Amino acid sequence: MQVDLSGLRALVTGSTKGIGRAIAEALAENGAEVAINGRKAAEVERAIKDIQGKLPKAKLVAAPGDVASADGVASIIKAAGDVDILVNNAGIFEIRDAFDIPDEDWQRLFATNVLSGVRLTRHYGPRMRDKKFGRVVFISSESGVQIPTEMIHYGFTKAADLALMRGFAQALAASGVTVNAVLPGPTLTEGVAAMFKSMGQSAEDPKVQRDFIDNARPSSIIKRLALPQEVAEVVTFLCSREASAITGSPVRADGGVVMSIT
Repeated sequence: MQVDLSGLRALVTGSTKGIGRAIAEALAENGAEVAINGRKAAEVERAIKDIQGKLPKAKLVAAPGDVASADGVASIIKAAGDVDILVNNAGIFEIRDAFDIPDEDWQRLFATNVLSGVRLTRHYGPRMRDKKFGRVVFISSESGVQIPTEMIHYGFTKAADLALMRGFAQALAASGVTVNAVLPGPTLTEGVAAMFKSMGQSAEDPKVQRDFIDNARPSSIIKRLALPQEVAEVVTFLCSREASAITGSPVRADGGVVMSIT
């Protein structure tokens, strides 16, 4: 997809790898200046070097910091500066028995997957409103609609992201700022690849992917893991000037996993 994001500055949290990295690359390729975020400065610098190797004209800024803490978010905001596009992508997941999830794991996932988006949107939303333009995207998940039994605390946080998206969109009504959510399905990220490796399998193997989908997400229509770039294309459009009539919307890039047509 080619849209014109020139003159716009974006912050993508958790953008050193996975879906966040793909989003950052897509936004940069379409002309946006992009602040790259990760917890460690070295990882951020390495990601910037890699992206510029692929996209020599990319305009990138380092914005390291831990989104899970208020101090970390403050550091990210200071490094990123003012932005026109905010993609609340940073997120963590883990497989745990529903009855063995301790308080600290609920709190840890909530801090990273939910509070990070609250803090950043609370900061940038009013500034976008003052400029009469802005794009905010929450990366939720199909797990926020169809809660996975094997990680209900993750599903809970992704459902919360959908609530945040709708609430902030309503709070920014008639402002020129749009707030939406993208719901990826199972996606071939480094984290998912590591999960398969821990089970002695390769996530790159189409048969392994199909077996996983048939057993864990049988409602999938594409019957494979999505690629991060496929999710990034959807996000890029929502961040564009052309997407001005889409707000308060959950946009699915889930390969058809969610069975509801609404």
